[in-house]
Amino acid sequence: MESLQQQEQGDNVAVIHQSWGGGSNRIAALNVEPVTTPQSSPANNSKSFHDNHVEQKPGWRKFLSFVGPGFLVSLAYLDPGNLETDLQAGASHGFELLWVVLIGLVFALIIQSLAANLGVSTGKHLSELCKAEYPPLVKYCLWLLAELAVIAADIPEVIGTAFGLNILFNIPVWVGVLCTGLSTLLLLGLQRYGVRKLEMLIAVLVFVMAGCFFGEMSYVKPPASGVVKGMFVPKLAGQGATADAIALLGALVMPHNLFLHSALVLSRKVPNSVQGVNAACRFFLIESGFALLVAFLINVAVVSVSGTVCAEDNISGDNRNRCNDLNLNSASFLLQNVLGKSSKALYGVALLASGQSSTITGTYAGQFIMQGFLNLKMKKWLRNLMTRCIAITPSLIVSIIGGSQGAGRLIIIASMILSFELPFALIPLLKFSSNSTKMGPYKNSKIIIVISWILGLGIIGINVYYLSTAFVDWLIHNDLPKVGNIFIGIIVFPLMAVYIIAILYLTFRKDVVVTYIEPQKDEPTDTQVRVAFDLSSQV
Repeated sequence: MESLQQQEQGDNVAVIHQSWGGGSNRIAALNVEPVTTPQSSPANNSKSFHDNHVEQKPGWRKFLSFVGPGFLVSLAYLDPGNLETDLQAGASHGFELLWVVLIGLVFALIIQSLAANLGVSTGKHLSELCKAEYPPLVKYCLWLLAELAVIAADIPEVIGTAFGLNILFNIPVWVGVLCTGLSTLLLLGLQRYGVRKLEMLIAVLVFVMAGCFFGEMSYVKPPASGVVKGMFVPKLAGQGATADAIALLGALVMPHNLFLHSALVLSRKVPNSVQGVNAACRFFLIESGFALLVAFLINVAVVSVSGTVCAEDNISGDNRNRCNDLNLNSASFLLQNVLGKSSKALYGVALLASGQSSTITGTYAGQFIMQGFLNLKMKKWLRNLMTRCIAITPSLIVSIIGGSQGAGRLIIIASMILSFELPFALIPLLKFSSNSTKMGPYKNSKIIIVISWILGLGIIGINVYYLSTAFVDWLIHNDLPKVGNIFIGIIVFPLMAVYIIAILYLTFRKDVVVTYIEPQKDEPTDTQVRVAFDLSSQV
């Protein structure tokens, strides 16, 4: 991204360097060369304004230049953790919870568009704004929680990739974990050739996943009427349906993804004008919508495959047991037994593509978080290495000691950590995007503010409910002695009170730091551009 920020747009474009935090690719359409010739006239100046305006005119080519960040962001909804949740939902409830996936992806599109708009409108990403706004103690706590979210998100991604290697090549899981860490570092080396190369790789992996899971659907042939009904007719029937629906919805919005999306949009040069910012926000919304539509279809395919396979009347007893406790690893044996070896291979390729691409974006998010909160001046490869080592360490230890079952339990713990951390990324995003101190004239309208806060608080409430019920359920059903449970309760319940107080603090604290920067005085405003057009039309 740094190399992109240094690219020249042309002689008549200047990069606006802001005085606080990292860098920005916001540009002003103005003539950098001073006009010293006495022959200059309003008509000549209007011509340069007119030419600059035409250069920024939206079109399909302009839109294509904005394609890329949405596909990196969509991987958070296609990572192995989400795939496992989809497999379990389909195995337990067939197509009945597809409407939850649909609602979840609509929620995700709205929240992710806020993150993209924040980056485009301010020229800074979410972690940089948090650093500027909050006092040091809060800032460092938010940084630690954000890094914890990256690690938690990386755990299912690394383990999923290791499972994919095991399915395809019989590589031990712990060796697969090491291979995943190494391959991620190598693939992230594409950044030196420009972020577009990395985005292209991720887009290819997304479509590989789509091809594999759609291929599985062609084997299974789920009933179209059941799939459509499941998407548009809300239903929560059967044991555990509510809990599984909450798990599905809670797994869709990833906290590190909000930091990532607000940073990725800065790789595009956006004119520092109302028209330029609005056009960029519109392009990023369309691009994210298309990428998330692909992600939605893949999620539907996963739920449909497991729902159809586990609903077979002639399924064997062993496969029935696998359906009752389906995970990333056992799903391959289920598909092989029911559909044949080719289906297992397709699943392995899809899981490998999902895990590897997700680990890349997770490490990428870690870069921005570290740079934004701490403003560390270190090489990208060093930040990548630090993030990778921290992320694969728990996965490596558990996969060596506990094997596949231990790795599966680690994925559950990781999902709980993500649910725990979500409010500390989502609430700052909702506040900043709705506040004129951060967004200036680009802040959300009152309707968007109401809708986004309702959705945001709903998602936070779902995650807090999922987290608290999971802990209480574990406290009731664990094998620890009663004294141990009491001791854990004494420690955890006060921490839960602190957790709620922290959420309330972020929600009701008034933003005081003004980080919105007005355009430069010599920058042509929309009114100036219109006057220039009028003058040029009279010549």
